[in-house]
Order: sequence, then structure tokens, then C-alpha cells
Amino acid sequence: MQLSVIILNYNVRFFLELCLKSVQAAIKDLDAEIIVVDNHSSDDSCQMVKQFFPKVILIENKENYGFSKGNNIGVAQAKGEFVCILNPDTVVAEDTFKILLDFAKSKPKMGIVGCKLVDGKGHFLPESKRNVPTPLVSIKKILGNSKTYYANHVEEDETGEVAVLVGAFMLLKREIYNEINGFDEDYFMYGDDMDFSYRVIKAGYQNYYNPSTTIIHFKGESTLKDKIYAKRFNEAMQIFFKKHFKPNGFYNALIWLGIKGIILFNPKPKQEKSIVKSYVLVSDSINEVLQSKLDKPVQLYVSDSAWTDYQQIIFDNQSHSFKSIIDLMVKSSKNADLTYKILPKNSQFIIGSNSSKGRGEVIKF
Repeated sequence: MQLSVIILNYNVRFFLELCLKSVQAAIKDLDAEIIVVDNHSSDDSCQMVKQFFPKVILIENKENYGFSKGNNIGVAQAKGEFVCILNPDTVVAEDTFKILLDFAKSKPKMGIVGCKLVDGKGHFLPESKRNVPTPLVSIKKILGNSKTYYANHVEEDETGEVAVLVGAFMLLKREIYNEINGFDEDYFMYGDDMDFSYRVIKAGYQNYYNPSTTIIHFKGESTLKDKIYAKRFNEAMQIFFKKHFKPNGFYNALIWLGIKGIILFNPKPKQEKSIVKSYVLVSDSINEVLQSKLDKPVQLYVSDSAWTDYQQIIFDNQSHSFKSIIDLMVKSSKNADLTYKILPKNSQFIIGSNSSKGRGEVIKF
């Protein structure tokens, strides 16, 4: 088997459904499997997988084991030569895995390969490529200077070697994953991808950022910047520094102050309420059921050059591929007032996110 796609889920049922539909389309011509590991969700994620995706291997954990242990459980069941660690709040293009598998096979010392990630408005996410967060780099990041935190020596649209890739999408050989004993389970959430990437490099491999394919990472749905986030992020960074760098009380104190700042000045994200004056349905035909649900006019797509401010663009996956949806989002992302939703094929909801810091929005019909 060529590939095992591991998706760790926790209470994001609708994002998971969209993700699975995109992954199914992307592995259509590959010898691949999909493994969903559910970390004891309280929503109906597991029922949805059983009903709509019977060929997906579903592992139902009896408690929330966190990111590291959850993914390790999934990889332990994998049969693919390569594994892809994938967040449930992502959308991959139909050619994503083929492009990156071909690239990985061309690099003899290949460690992890990542790709270009954009948020729900098509904006590039700089965490697609990062440097090792040394204590000094981390302090600068907390204080607002991200120049050395992100891998700016490699351009957004340039393929190159980087140190750290984001846990939302990581593709590597399963034997390398097992060689370094997978994710360190001391990390419950956050910091695990930094540690994992760094250990792959220390094992003698090279990590690469390859923007030849772009995926959506809604991000805000699974990474909320609240007090719980700050606490776990602080714990993760302390584990990372103790494990890989010499103890330094001064740096630790500054990082602690920075985390306190996150707690004080980052209120809990709220459900998004976007300004929408009209809707544009990117489809071959008007969906009458969707039209009746929405409170403003829906016009059929003619040209993206005709889009105006405060329109919400709804992409119909029945008539448009995930790749074309992603390309259109990125192409029109300079218009800050446009927002986007995706209508997955054979689904009764539209879904999207207008901010990488807030919760996404689901409209059921």
C-alpha cells in the first residue's frame, strides 16, 4: 500500500465530513487507506463516519488522548509505505498526495514534506514553514517579532528545505515515523509538531516545504486562542526547551510573561458573524433548497472578476473540484470583504471560516 492518511478528530463533525470527501477524491487513483482516530467526541462524528464512509477505518478512543497519542494510535494501525498526518479541519486538492508522493520519492534523505496551507479566506498561513523555536526565537515571537520564527529563507511559492512543518499536514515514510518512535506523548497538544520535525532532522533526514500543491486549513476550528490554549502552549514549550536546550531561568521567565499576555489579551473566540449582502453560488445550477435557507439573494456564478464587496461565495463541490475551489479562493483572496463557504457533494450544509483565530460557521439546510 502506498499511503495511509491519519485524521485525528475531536468534535468537528462537519469539518471532518468535508475533509473526508476531499481525501477520498485525492486517493481515488492511489493504493491508499483512510484512518480516522476519534478522541472521544461528544458530537456525532463517529456515527457520521460509519454512515457515510463505511470504508474508512474508524478507531474510537474511550477518552481524549490528545494529539500525539491519538496519532500514534492511528499510525500503529497503518499499512502504507507513507503516512500523512492530517487535521480534520483541512481540505486537500485532488492531486495533493500524488504531487507530494512523487516529490518524496525523488529525495533520498527525505524526512517530512509539507505543502502550502491557506486559511478559509485563501490567505497564506506562515506556519506552513518554520524554523526551530529556540528560546530566543520563541521570545521574539511572543513579543511580536516573527521574522526568525517562520522559515523566511524559503519563499511562499518556492520549494526548499525547512526545519519545522505544521502538524495539520505532514507526509513521511512510515518507517521514519517508527524510527523516531512517533510523536512524543508528553505533549498533549501544541509543540508536538515542532518536536517531531526537529527529531526527524536530528535523525539525519531533511524536511521540505513544497508549495506545488495548496490545501485549506480552517485552523480556528481546532486551535482556539483561549486560556486553555495558552496553558497547553506554555506546557508544550517548557517540555520542548527542557528536552532540546539547556535550562535558562531568564528565558523561561520571559516566556512565562508572554504566555500570561496571551491569557490577558486574547479573549475566547466567538462564533463568526460575517457581513453578507448577497451570495454567489459557484455551480452549474441554482440549488433551490439552499436558496430557500439563505436570507439574501443568490446569483449564479459568471466570473470572479464580477465579485463585489461583502458577497459570500459558495462553492458547489458537485460541479467544481476541490482543487479549483482552492485556486479560486487564493486568486480572489486580496478582496478582504469576500467570504467563502463550501457545499460538499451530496451534503446538506455549507461550511467555512472567515478567520484563522475564530470558530468556523456551518449552515445546515
